[in-house]
Amino acid sequence: MNIRIALAQINIIVGDLQGNANRILQSSMDARARGADLVIFPELTVTGYPPEDLLLKDHFIKGNVKALQMIARRIRGITAIVGFVDPAHRGVLYNAAAVIADGKVRGIYHKQALPNYSVFDEKRYFTPGQGFQLFMVKGCRIAVNICEDVWVDGGVYREQAKAGAELIVNISSSPYEFGKREGRVRLISRRARETGVVWAYVNLVGGQDELVFDGSSLVVNAKGKVIAAGLQFKEDLLICDLSAGKAQPFPVKLDSTREMYEAVLLGTRDYIQKNGFRKVLIGLSGGIDSALVAAIAVDAVGRENVIGISMPTRFNAKATRKDAVRLARNLGVVFHEIPIEPILDVFLKTLAPYFKGLPSGLAEENLQARIRGNLLMAFSNKFGWLVLTTGNKSEMATGYCTLYGDMSGGYAVIKDILKTKVYELCAYINQRAGKEVIPGSIIARAPSAELRHGQRDQDSLPPYAELDALLTLYVEDHQGLETMARSCGDIQTAKRVTELVDKSEYKRRQAPPGVKISKRAFGKDWRLPLTNRYKAVE
Repeated sequence: MNIRIALAQINIIVGDLQGNANRILQSSMDARARGADLVIFPELTVTGYPPEDLLLKDHFIKGNVKALQMIARRIRGITAIVGFVDPAHRGVLYNAAAVIADGKVRGIYHKQALPNYSVFDEKRYFTPGQGFQLFMVKGCRIAVNICEDVWVDGGVYREQAKAGAELIVNISSSPYEFGKREGRVRLISRRARETGVVWAYVNLVGGQDELVFDGSSLVVNAKGKVIAAGLQFKEDLLICDLSAGKAQPFPVKLDSTREMYEAVLLGTRDYIQKNGFRKVLIGLSGGIDSALVAAIAVDAVGRENVIGISMPTRFNAKATRKDAVRLARNLGVVFHEIPIEPILDVFLKTLAPYFKGLPSGLAEENLQARIRGNLLMAFSNKFGWLVLTTGNKSEMATGYCTLYGDMSGGYAVIKDILKTKVYELCAYINQRAGKEVIPGSIIARAPSAELRHGQRDQDSLPPYAELDALLTLYVEDHQGLETMARSCGDIQTAKRVTELVDKSEYKRRQAPPGVKISKRAFGKDWRLPLTNRYKAVE
């Protein structure tokens, strides 16, 4: 095959039809300037992915078609494959790929395998397609399919190969989760060996609400060998000469901790910027979770756009207050300390007649968190800053968080990161910097919410290493008590953890969105009934 292809893994915005069209046209011109014969874009590039219930709006569908027509008129000197929504029949929508050349749409393929699991619900919107056609580009017979079509064994790709395709193109918007890149490489390589055909796989990159797309586009030869690979978590125009048949230099694969960090960083940056925020606000407690969120925020939008506020009471140790100051200084962010003891006193005095004779407990502790949440949201309302919450997945799972308190905010940066991984990421940040960006005293200190004297997380939770192992089994792997008990050696601990997870669902429903990096995250990927008497069984 004497053909040069370009895989355009671009970062687009859902609903920005004109902006996305402009990105497609610019990438097409760049690909043409670099001598490409064919440029390939991700799934639903025109609309952005996933468009969700925008697809129920007829004017949105018409706008998407109008944008595609504008793109088609301006594509010259190169063939482009572009993802869009095709209203081919009245009341019927297809997830589609348009093949464009010489100012016209030369053909359209409709996605046949519609995913309806995890974060996907395409059967809500789309009708499965049927059939396909081959397209000729510079003497090469090309077949197109879309994302899930390649994941289903024995799918349309087999018929495409039998029909004589020399190159099979799969356009995808495949969300990231830890380890998925390697799974995709294995899958595309296996499909190439099955069919004896060269494959080009292009994937979306960027953050969209809870989802993050990692790019990592691929070209695989007929023997299943990767001959070109795109960058992870970055835009890339990957050029590959299929006539050469030689492997190109690959980008360095990120190690597991850096991969996790880059995923959260991209998701956070895009949520902030795509929603029009310039500055973010974080409650800096002097603890490890807020330290990690602040460091990510600085990387995402720059230190000049990050504000940290410490809001201590009598229960906050001098050491943690000093660590909050040290962290802010190390990061170079704006920092304010606003003691909330006077505000807390007013609350306690106001409630005293009604709480008379009752022991102090959770209600009084949570007042502190709620005062802090109110102050952060007041700054947000006054200045238009986005509040980033600091709760991790271990806390969200067990309900170790306060509604209208530390859960108050617009985006939950580490919502899908277990506490043990929080420590790994903080160590990575310091290692990368070659110095203590996050003070070692923060990392070494026993975790505490500091809502009462001498409080430690482990007073009410198992040690985090044990807890996170159990949460992985229960939340991500759907395992029951028997498996969990074997893991920790204690059926009572396993029961306690499942009870904490189950009874905290009402809190998670009210939490802000956050980046999904695991195979099962709280949010789009987790839909348990609030009213629910089912208990985990042995």
